[in-house]
Amino acid sequence: MGINLATAWEVVADNHGDRLAAQHGDVARTWTEFDDRAARLAAALEADGIGAGDNVACALYNGNEYLEAEFAAFKLRAAPCNVNYRYVENELAYLIDNSDAKAVFFDETLTERFDAVRPQLTKVRRWVHVGDGECPDWADRHEDIIAASMPAARRDRSADDLWILYTGGTTGHPKGVMWPHASLVGLTARTLAPLGVEIPSTPQEVATILSLLDSFGATPRQLAAAPLMHGTSGIGAIFTLFTGGATVTLTGRSFDPHELWETVQRTECSLISIVGDVFCRPMVEALDEAVEAGTPYDLRAVRSVTSSGVMWSQAIKDRLLAHARAQESPLVTNDSLGASEGVGFAGKESTGDGDTETATFTLGPNAAVFTEDGQRVEAGSGETGLLAVTGPIPLGYYGDPVKTAETFREFEGIRWSVPGDWATIGADGMVTLLGRGSVSINTGGEKVYPEEVEEALKALPEVVDCNVVGVPDPQWGAAVTAVVELADGADPTDADLVDGLRASLSGYKLPKNIVRVDSLFRSPNGKSDYKWATRTALDALGFSKE
Repeated sequence: MGINLATAWEVVADNHGDRLAAQHGDVARTWTEFDDRAARLAAALEADGIGAGDNVACALYNGNEYLEAEFAAFKLRAAPCNVNYRYVENELAYLIDNSDAKAVFFDETLTERFDAVRPQLTKVRRWVHVGDGECPDWADRHEDIIAASMPAARRDRSADDLWILYTGGTTGHPKGVMWPHASLVGLTARTLAPLGVEIPSTPQEVATILSLLDSFGATPRQLAAAPLMHGTSGIGAIFTLFTGGATVTLTGRSFDPHELWETVQRTECSLISIVGDVFCRPMVEALDEAVEAGTPYDLRAVRSVTSSGVMWSQAIKDRLLAHARAQESPLVTNDSLGASEGVGFAGKESTGDGDTETATFTLGPNAAVFTEDGQRVEAGSGETGLLAVTGPIPLGYYGDPVKTAETFREFEGIRWSVPGDWATIGADGMVTLLGRGSVSINTGGEKVYPEEVEEALKALPEVVDCNVVGVPDPQWGAAVTAVVELADGADPTDADLVDGLRASLSGYKLPKNIVRVDSLFRSPNGKSDYKWATRTALDALGFSKE
């Protein structure tokens, strides 16, 4: 069951061609333009022999071109795959080779990096340059391709076609998670259920859903603040476009919260996609500044701010919600516990009324917690287990059957996605997230999950951001070590910080080392980079880099 995304998006273009589909700064594309531009790109790729079963890499910043490249690939039954624009040469070469990409859309700032590794990437047939700068002779300019091509013909497609989402690779090589279109469309089930409709499998059913959404005034307009190469904005954009909405992106290459709120006001976005505190804290500070200046931003169009993949502190949510309530805005925050390998493990909706705990969620309807040997963890048992989700999930990792078997497992006769997040379930059925087992710290035989310690540290007023890692220790095997970014003017001692944690953490979880940094490094999608944190801690503590 299900429908191909390109086919569904073409239905939107046919029914609502004059509506906004994508906007980046002052460049707005209607659905008719979006469909036409993608079809012309598809024709050029098709002329290079790219089609069903092939992969197309998107090494792009946020912008209309990112969405056009994805749509073009979908039209040909090829799979677009994300590429981190911060990667250096060897990382780019690895991902392009690992993905077997036949075409690469790349931002102009990556020209030199790709030129250095291009000779070894012999499977690539087409290089597409995005930007106003000089285009190298080995590539074709995105806009020139569109101008020179006729639109590709529409065709029959399959709901089994793929969208590939590469993981961040912060604890190992990136892996391409293969999402069938049917699974991506299936994620809309909970949204469509209140309308009394099933997941669509035909163009006519898509058209019916568009009409229903219109009648309810529920067509979304998404501000993708987080990178489209990250699942939060990437999957969010797919859903937004599937329901006939529009995706808006910011022009700045580094996050500017004032640009975000100005864009929200100008384009009347109803949904904002972010990634935790690293986005929301500066957003709240910008709102504070605007109020103090007597020019508050208008939040009344925003219905939801959604985050996934990292910690989002309740205190930061409450500050955001307080601004919304001051304007009688209906805004809610939706904190989704998801991963590249699955969506819907657990979630938390906050309205600002009585929420107190940060890492506590309601278990998703298709989710459960299992022990390592596949036994279901009972609520209130106090037992620790692995979060798992079933239903519309990926096929596995591209070209890696071993890792696929490790993550996509069968419990109780059902196939589950089990990325490795540990959690407990309280007697009230609420899930408490402990963290990813792959970065857990074994100290004196006890397992410490970094996110649990990070949550406690970030609750301290002196701490802006932090990562927790393990460093070698002759007595404990590994010593819990906190890499912290402090608030301006804060100068607590190590003992002050540790003492502030004693009420919320067991003694063995308390950091034995504190490393201060001017600014915590995170990947563009806001996720922790534990490789960087570990190197920083080892260097600061005088360990050899060997």
